[in-house]
Amino acid sequence: MRVGVDTGGTFTDVVTADGRIVKVLSTRDDPARAVASGVDAVGGAASIAHGTTVATNALLERRGARVAIVTNDGFADVIEIARQNRPSLYDPFADRPEPLVARSHRLEVQGRLDHTGAELVALGPVPQVPDDVEAVAVVLLHADISSAHERAVADELRARGHDVTCSHEIAPEFREYERTVTTVANAYVRPVCRSYLRRLAAVAQSVEIMTSAGGLLDVESAADAPVTLLLSGPAGGVAAGAAAAMAAGFTDAVTFDMGGTSTDVCLVLDGAPAPAAQRTVAGFPIRTASLDIHTIGAGGGSIASVDPGGALRVGPESAGADPGPACYGRGGTRATVTDADLVLGRIPSDTTFPDLGQLDRDAASRALADAGVDAAGVVAVVDAAMVQAVRAVTVERGVDPRRCALVAFGGAGPLHACAIADELDMPAVVVPPRAGVLSAVGMLTAARQVDLVRSWPTPSDVDPQRLEDALVSLAARASRAVGGGAVVDVGLDCRYAGQSHEITVPDVDDFPAEHRRRNGFDRPGAPIEVVALRATARVPSPISYDDLPPAAARAGRIDGPRVVAEADCTIWIPSGWTAVADASGAWVITRS
Repeated sequence: MRVGVDTGGTFTDVVTADGRIVKVLSTRDDPARAVASGVDAVGGAASIAHGTTVATNALLERRGARVAIVTNDGFADVIEIARQNRPSLYDPFADRPEPLVARSHRLEVQGRLDHTGAELVALGPVPQVPDDVEAVAVVLLHADISSAHERAVADELRARGHDVTCSHEIAPEFREYERTVTTVANAYVRPVCRSYLRRLAAVAQSVEIMTSAGGLLDVESAADAPVTLLLSGPAGGVAAGAAAAMAAGFTDAVTFDMGGTSTDVCLVLDGAPAPAAQRTVAGFPIRTASLDIHTIGAGGGSIASVDPGGALRVGPESAGADPGPACYGRGGTRATVTDADLVLGRIPSDTTFPDLGQLDRDAASRALADAGVDAAGVVAVVDAAMVQAVRAVTVERGVDPRRCALVAFGGAGPLHACAIADELDMPAVVVPPRAGVLSAVGMLTAARQVDLVRSWPTPSDVDPQRLEDALVSLAARASRAVGGGAVVDVGLDCRYAGQSHEITVPDVDDFPAEHRRRNGFDRPGAPIEVVALRATARVPSPISYDDLPPAAARAGRIDGPRVVAEADCTIWIPSGWTAVADASGAWVITRS
């Protein structure tokens, strides 16, 4: 038996290859306990595909290792100097996050390579690392071109017994600050992630972990590079959401995953989720392959309150799983979005949640009254925040949301999707089968995947044959790394000469049109530069989205206003909307 497992802030979801579903409350102190409990509830598993929040939580909550960094003489403070841009342009009190490495733990080594990898100054002695350090990050100049100096430093440190992360192993691209932060973040979260993943490995014979890029890695590779797992859970939902949109006949869509703690949205064009070479997590730029997922702190557990100015606020603070919303009956007293949905009748009053029993509507009403907030107002505020999130991945990317369906999933997504779609004039809402556990479905059906990148040291050299030869070589490396039967896609990071941002395209000739789509203009005749090459190799899962057996029976047509309660989610169909069950098993909800 193969199962997909997604650990969320409130529930841990398990989906089996034969279509069964189990939800158990997440165990925040040790998520592996909830995973083991869920897997036991379906009779065990030989193979697990898992999406985890352990790396993300360790970074957000600053529960990582004590890290030292070894870098070139004169570069110890790159991690703190950062970039000139500020976190919030007009807020003088906004601060960057504190660096992950204390000043006393930033160590320097003599030696220089030039931008071609040639040695200018010989490598000096490797400094002694302080005794309290648990992990070491090694980030040396031009290691994205030549790793010789980094490998020599790492060999010495590993011989002394240190856990070492090198930048050429994690983020072999130019830009010193981003490469430094990504390498340090990997060293910071690796001890806690390695411990968790190795405990998880005892749950099944084979364990694979979802990466931020939407593919699976074997558990040991994931333990070595946990910085690639920071969007692990949301990526699974995006992959399954894209498949659900295609099955329902929509090639262009926005996936809308509203869970207990956050909402994640991602653009899907021609059936493919949008990729990103870099994402910001906990205020840090993380330069690893990822899906272009936009996350906001708005979920079913988001806490509603009135700020000192009298305005209604919803989130980003969440009640989580323990104590959870007031209606859970676990001691929570603060009003949340779930409490508001229950009071408004969007969640039937006799609804029971796994491990919780029947929800307590009276407790929800008391919590809202005590907070001095109105249920309809709470829903309106959280909906407005989610509309802005969808705009961020469509309008701000040069895509008209009116051409995209909204694929709603997660425990709360189908409750709010029609309001979001209505505000943006989107043509339809798709609620897939097993919508409440769709991220776990995404794990179950995801491909095994390896993503590789290399810097192109001569940006102005866009000779087609040289680029083709280099891409073939990189693709071969990716194919070997992922195993037999791989399908490999390649791309180039291109920009106009003088620009400081890049766009990934399949070929240099595709760059002007993509630049025009995203930015509203192109520059005919301007020189184009190539700064990096990418290759992604995938081996399909033995179970595809279409292979899963039908979920709960869906048939016919439902006119709103109507609440549709299913085993894993609740769907709200407002007045003026109609839901029709299509051949794929999805509810397709459109304006009447």
